[in-house]
Amino acid sequence: MDEIIFYDTLRQGLWMSVVISTPILLVALVTGVGVGLFQALTSIQEMTLTFVPKLGAILIVFWMSMGFMTESLIAFFQERLIPMIGGF
Repeated sequence: MDEIIFYDTLRQGLWMSVVISTPILLVALVTGVGVGLFQALTSIQEMTLTFVPKLGAILIVFWMSMGFMTESLIAFFQERLIPMIGGF
């Protein structure tokens, strides 16, 4: 296998992981900032208050974006990795 093909496939795989993880990470960031602001405004310093809403938001977004994630991974494997493995 040529080095250029290997590094290009690795680059595309890393980019695919960034694209797939972006919705979950953005929701975790927004939820964390929102809960942090709420805690700062109300002076409530409960540890579970930061964890539970963030976990709930992540689970909801993961459930909503599972189809997109699955389709993206299947497309990447079918268009890039399977032809490399098969030698096409």
